[in-house]
Amino acid sequence: MLNRRELLRAMGLTAFASHVPALALASASTDARLVLVVLRGAVDGLALAAPYADPDYRNVRGELTLAKPGSANGLLDLDGFFGLHPSFDGVHERFVHGEATIVHAVASPYRARSHFDGQDMLENGGDTVGGLRDGWLNRALAPVAGDHEIAIALAQNTPLVLRGDNSVTSWAPSKLPDADADTIARLQRLYAGDAFFATRLEQALNSREIAQGMSGSSRGRGNDARQFEEMMASAARFLVAPDGPRIAVVELGGWDTHANQGSASGALANRFAALDTGLANLRTGLGVAWKNTAVAVVTEFGRTVHVNGTRGTDHGTATAALLVGGAVAGGKVIADWPGLGRNDLYAGRDLQPTTDLRSLFKGVLEQHLAIDAGFVERTVFPGSRGARPLENLIRS
Repeated sequence: MLNRRELLRAMGLTAFASHVPALALASASTDARLVLVVLRGAVDGLALAAPYADPDYRNVRGELTLAKPGSANGLLDLDGFFGLHPSFDGVHERFVHGEATIVHAVASPYRARSHFDGQDMLENGGDTVGGLRDGWLNRALAPVAGDHEIAIALAQNTPLVLRGDNSVTSWAPSKLPDADADTIARLQRLYAGDAFFATRLEQALNSREIAQGMSGSSRGRGNDARQFEEMMASAARFLVAPDGPRIAVVELGGWDTHANQGSASGALANRFAALDTGLANLRTGLGVAWKNTAVAVVTEFGRTVHVNGTRGTDHGTATAALLVGGAVAGGKVIADWPGLGRNDLYAGRDLQPTTDLRSLFKGVLEQHLAIDAGFVERTVFPGSRGARPLENLIRS
């Protein structure tokens, strides 16, 4: 027999168990918006932003080599050395307009090759697997949120990066048909005398109203790329709600390209195109709020420099990250480039990490959300003194 919580879930009111931001966020201390996009599966940074002018690039990449800018299906030039994958038309346009930055040869402190452990360290913000049980973004909420919920996870389950003592909410589209008006009216009457469930039902209805417009086209289809594009549009609806959240976390899996990765076209190119479309949907949905927005796109680790025997790449170390948004001081690539020669590679196989991913996060938190650097150092990323915040990430 369904209990009342399960009944609400079955009705497609998936936010009932959390406090919906429309009811709880009146006192957020910032108007800045931050979106964290976690790409699960380890993205090939040498495909995302290829160092086409590196003298060793073509030799080490083999059939995964991308053509130089100006060629058919060629890279989208960034700075004469790096080029974006040709699937990133939208991101490249933002780069040209000074609203996108690429951070290359970046990695968390993790140096093994387990997705589970790599994602754990990416999200806990520490320097050991399991060393911290909460997420760095949750710890960062206290100075800007107080007792209010300003963060939302657009996911079936709240990811580790947002778990912790500070209250957050979550929302995801139901895989079941939405409840009709008559059913909702019956539930409202049923719970009229129960303050807890009456409040949760109202919150869930408000959440659904904010997210309205999410199509049912991907429900039950397993098409997570299409759903990601729609989730980014829904994230925008939450972020522009008058008393809605200011911080959102969205996920996209499917980046574990061990076989048939492709180059300018193929499986990875299609994934990049979905990411590009999702970012464009977010920008369109945010409207004027885009100018106050920064979007960090990150992954747990990179992939091998050389192609493997199944025309893909295996688990690696350093990769590339994106920072996009109207608040971003973009139009640049940040890279202490290690090179791709035989003696330059990490463990003889991977892109050498030269920038700590926490340096990117620290810079965004301090410059965009105006969080005190001492708090970030002590509480958000304890034990990370060697990871200096990246500078000039956000427009002054």
